[in-house]
Amino acid sequence: MKQLFTMTAISCALTISLANADAKIADDRPNIVLIMADDVGCDAIGCYGGESYPTPHIDRLAADGMRFKHCYSMPSCHPTRICLLTGRYPRRLKNPKWGSFPRAEESATIGRIVQNAGYATAVVGKWQLSLLSHDLQQPHRLGFEHYSLFGWHEGPRYHQPLIFQDSRKRTDVAEAYGPDVYCDVLINFIKRNKDRRFFAYFPMALCHDVTDDLERPVPYGPHGRYESFAEMAAEMDRVVGRLVTAIDRLGLGENTLILFTGDNGTAGRSIIRFENGKYLRDPVYSVHNGRRVQGGKTKLTNGGTNVPLIAAWKGKIHGGQVVDDLVDFSDFLPTLTDLSGGKRPADVTLDGLSFAPRLRGEQAERRRWAYAEAGGKYWVRTRDYKLYDDGRFFDMNSDPFEKKPLDASLFTVAVKKTHDRLSRALKSVSSFEPVFPR
Repeated sequence: MKQLFTMTAISCALTISLANADAKIADDRPNIVLIMADDVGCDAIGCYGGESYPTPHIDRLAADGMRFKHCYSMPSCHPTRICLLTGRYPRRLKNPKWGSFPRAEESATIGRIVQNAGYATAVVGKWQLSLLSHDLQQPHRLGFEHYSLFGWHEGPRYHQPLIFQDSRKRTDVAEAYGPDVYCDVLINFIKRNKDRRFFAYFPMALCHDVTDDLERPVPYGPHGRYESFAEMAAEMDRVVGRLVTAIDRLGLGENTLILFTGDNGTAGRSIIRFENGKYLRDPVYSVHNGRRVQGGKTKLTNGGTNVPLIAAWKGKIHGGQVVDDLVDFSDFLPTLTDLSGGKRPADVTLDGLSFAPRLRGEQAERRRWAYAEAGGKYWVRTRDYKLYDDGRFFDMNSDPFEKKPLDASLFTVAVKKTHDRLSRALKSVSSFEPVFPR
């Protein structure tokens, strides 16, 4: 009898211990805020060597957290969003047409995974995966309980914005500034859900220029013209500061992971006026690490694909860290899946590799190459070398602007080994082999 009592006590203690362990795991799951600026490369951010635009709030995130040197996006908006939401390269999904999202993939998005893990979910800002007026339920189907999104290619995003919110067109924002509306909605969402886990996805309108294919041009702002890139960069940083301050004031800073990134490199030109039936564009030049460079959006160069990635998580990530891990946009889905305790989609071949261990301060499993594509062309790369599908091979340290491909006859043994590894990686991408890039 005594032995039975002892075994029962041990069993109960074990059950309680396991329950407490499970509770601790659940408690350790962070709130997640994913901020993605539009048309903002590393050249535009102070902590990355950008010298043209003050970005004190974003720089503070890096000072308090971790800055990744080697994060790579697609060189334009829509393919990057497809990759981020699905964990798969656009090529694997047969390159969905611009402004669309495959219906068959709607149940396997970041939003759905994190929602199924018990998180409250919201997306605000730029959607670009449909004309919302034609499909007001699409953000909900992709796992976002709440949304507030401007009508991409349907109306203005900044002044007198056209905003659809939770399946309805807003009628109270005619005098509002769009970026503040999106931020207000997100802050209110966080306030309502401060006592549960939440995922807030903020694909910003800033710093993309205005829509240029409407029957009538969108309204100017208070300057009597459209905002310059420099003015939009200042607004971007201000809005990020508003959001981070709100999180801190709500007492959520220590259990909230904030990620800041960009969807592609900085634009090369930006619309400034509409005159005589034409949109006038100013070139966008930035000083980056002492060198004057033009924005590289749409190009497969560093200027088009090397984007900021900053992670701040008080109490978990020690401030001021700079890491050289390779990250590409297929990695966000597995990372957020791991952090939220979600389940990876069944029968789906992911291209991404989670960088959650790095954020937790654990031993990171580093990917061995990253990938980007545009217009039927693509490359794979390490931190130091890049190989294009047409065979061009560059030393990115000595030739970061890709002026002259390396001559195969001059390869050292180590360089040839890297070239061979990247050649195998190109083959796996082109044949859709079901392997994670390493």
